Amino acid sequence: MKGVSLLGSTGSIGVNVLEVVRQYPDRFKIVALAAGTNIELLAQQVLEFTPELVSVIDERRAQGLAELLPSFYKDRIYFGVKGNELVAAATGTEITISAIVGAAGLLPTLAAIKAGKDIGLANKETLVMAGKIVMDGVKSSGVKLLPVDSEHSAIFQALEAGRRDDLKKIILTASGGPFRGRKYNELLSVTPEQALNHPNWSMGRKISIDSATLMNKGLEVIEARWLFNVSTDAIDVVVHPQSIVHSLVEYLDGSVIAQLGIPDMRIPIAYALSYPERMELGLTPLNLSSCGQLEFIEPDYECFPALRLAFDAIASGGTLPAVMNSANEIAVEAFLAGKISFLQIAETVAKTMDIVIDGDENCLEDILEADILARKEAARIIGC
Repeated sequence: MKGVSLLGSTGSIGVNVLEVVRQYPDRFKIVALAAGTNIELLAQQVLEFTPELVSVIDERRAQGLAELLPSFYKDRIYFGVKGNELVAAATGTEITISAIVGAAGLLPTLAAIKAGKDIGLANKETLVMAGKIVMDGVKSSGVKLLPVDSEHSAIFQALEAGRRDDLKKIILTASGGPFRGRKYNELLSVTPEQALNHPNWSMGRKISIDSATLMNKGLEVIEARWLFNVSTDAIDVVVHPQSIVHSLVEYLDGSVIAQLGIPDMRIPIAYALSYPERMELGLTPLNLSSCGQLEFIEPDYECFPALRLAFDAIASGGTLPAVMNSANEIAVEAFLAGKISFLQIAETVAKTMDIVIDGDENCLEDILEADILARKEAARIIGC
């Protein structure tokens, strides 16, 4: 039985991870769980899956969670960064699923790698902020880093069709979000409710906004650069509204290999958990004859400049990707709170990237400092 620790258990990815585990109780055992603020749902998960230890975002919520659980958990509830690191590296864990949203996923993921745990990575910000450090750690620890994002899982699977030496290009697909085809002026009055209404996927609030701005795809470009050890010149993005082709790879001979499937996150989650095996999930199979026309469209960089910012950030290197990510987190929060407009998200990120001084991508302290400075600068720009 494979021991699983799960960071971000109450989010959309975490809930789907537990759904897969629920289907295969004879194959997987939940060793530890970490969540943020939803202690009611976390308490239900703890009672069902009986992990050895649990972590939440802060001490107040840790105390609240203790009131919802049997006394057995009195000394097994932790909080904050330290709590997440304990969950990530828990004894008995064979694979840690990193599904915390945002920069908060970096340190616990590094703790899991240091402890020799395989990683199921759904937290793209980990590689965006510290891709070189993470991949160096994976190599030195000898662990597996298995992608959980649907696009990177698709690439991972398609790469098994050929030799890495014969790879020419990675092609990431993007749904285009809820505003695909809109003109710039039509985006001036976008509301948070409209931006959260993704046409194909059920995701958390932050990821839904990132999908609407195409920042999510920009983060995935940087993630792909590190995960598959390719230059950004070998990464393309195409908008594919139907979300049937999850991504593709092109080989030197002109062959293009794609991974197709229904838009359901349990598929890449299960593949990461069971790799190299595959498991029956009981999902509705993809019916190609009912898919209709599959479209592939060039991204609109004018209306969705966040994607270009990501290419610029990784081209510059250093700590600029971390600055971009952190500024985006602050800007998305401000947009959801009604403090800035939809178009000001990318504007805030761009201004922050112009101001915050670059650092060394090989130095974790520089990266964490860039994260702090970018948040402060973005908040100043917004006027928070």
